[in-house]
Amino acid sequence: MGFRADYDNIFVEGWSPYLGSILLVAVIVGLMLSGLFWGVFGGLKLWGDWFNSLIGLGPALELPETLEGPLLHRMSLMNITLVLGAFCAALLSRQFQVSRPPKLEYIWAALGGCFMGLGATLAGGCTTGGFFTPLIHSSPAGWAMWAGLLLGAALGLKLLLWTLDHIEWGMQAPPTVNLPAGVVSIFPWIGFGVVLAIIAWAAQWYYAANEKLAARGIIILSGFAMGFIMHRSRLCFARAFREPFMTAEGEMTKANILGLAVAIPIALLLFHNKVIDPYIAIPATFWVGSLLGGVVFGIGMIFAGGCASGSLWRMGEGHIKLWVAIFFFAWSGSIASAVLKKHGLIVKEMTLEEIEDTRLGFQAYFPVMFDGWGWALLAGGAGLLLWYALVRYNESTEKFTLL
Repeated sequence: MGFRADYDNIFVEGWSPYLGSILLVAVIVGLMLSGLFWGVFGGLKLWGDWFNSLIGLGPALELPETLEGPLLHRMSLMNITLVLGAFCAALLSRQFQVSRPPKLEYIWAALGGCFMGLGATLAGGCTTGGFFTPLIHSSPAGWAMWAGLLLGAALGLKLLLWTLDHIEWGMQAPPTVNLPAGVVSIFPWIGFGVVLAIIAWAAQWYYAANEKLAARGIIILSGFAMGFIMHRSRLCFARAFREPFMTAEGEMTKANILGLAVAIPIALLLFHNKVIDPYIAIPATFWVGSLLGGVVFGIGMIFAGGCASGSLWRMGEGHIKLWVAIFFFAWSGSIASAVLKKHGLIVKEMTLEEIEDTRLGFQAYFPVMFDGWGWALLAGGAGLLLWYALVRYNESTEKFTLL
């Protein structure tokens, strides 16, 4: 009873994925009110660019000689603070633990990361920037990637099941790394220290005279909140696409649908009132790039064991496999982006001056395509209703399960 019970309810007991989805949308709306949007792949690609420059591949990939710093790049900073948010949540719940996978899963992580890097490049973003955020921004590119992710998740699961049936090497899990009880007992205090450090860091930048640093102060808090929320509620886009095919369980899928159902009308209201330009987060990949990228990314996230944001927050709680997956995601994303740019499949730099077209698609926006906000809202609602109906039907019949 008392404060201990309150602490356990907030920081130890798992949150509902529905609550987590609503809280995540609240953070995203806060970003949009500040003229920003949520993205992951751009930051990961920057990490890959830094690594490729470090090993001497920069000139071959035609990377800029001077790259933006990881702490100043908007998406990179959001990714870093997302990991820190999950790390803090894991400490406060005493759930942080270094988890080593079986040897074979390192290969799966590398393979899955490479597929996710290529898929995100084709789609103009991962499950965040190519699927979730475009849907919030009323772009059919998000729905095209949704279809690709469904197909990719099904194919990836079938391939993974085949490996489990035919490969025995490297399947034995290594011994668990158990930290001393005394160390675990002080995890919450370290977690509170991380919270205070994040607040101090964000405040220092927010009140700086530099306008760019001030904007980054908002990103620090937003990324940290996202990581904390996603860890506490176990939110993961990969689970939303994977679990209906595995067990017919659809709670994570329905939580994502709920978040989108809340976010889409709010976002349309912000676009209507010109609070933020919707095209800032719409990839020029509808429909070929979005669909093909979704298939490739879907296969990759099954082998990796998480999507982009899901891999980041699981990195924060100590999963070595996801550190490997994110490394190869970032590395392959950098290489794939350079190759596709060289062959003219994607643009070198997006601008808001005009709608961009690429050989993989264009920036598609429902209110323009349907010449009205009402039809755009109806299109988004119809898509979510269809997705919900498929999930509920599968929960009762298991028609789409592959196990």
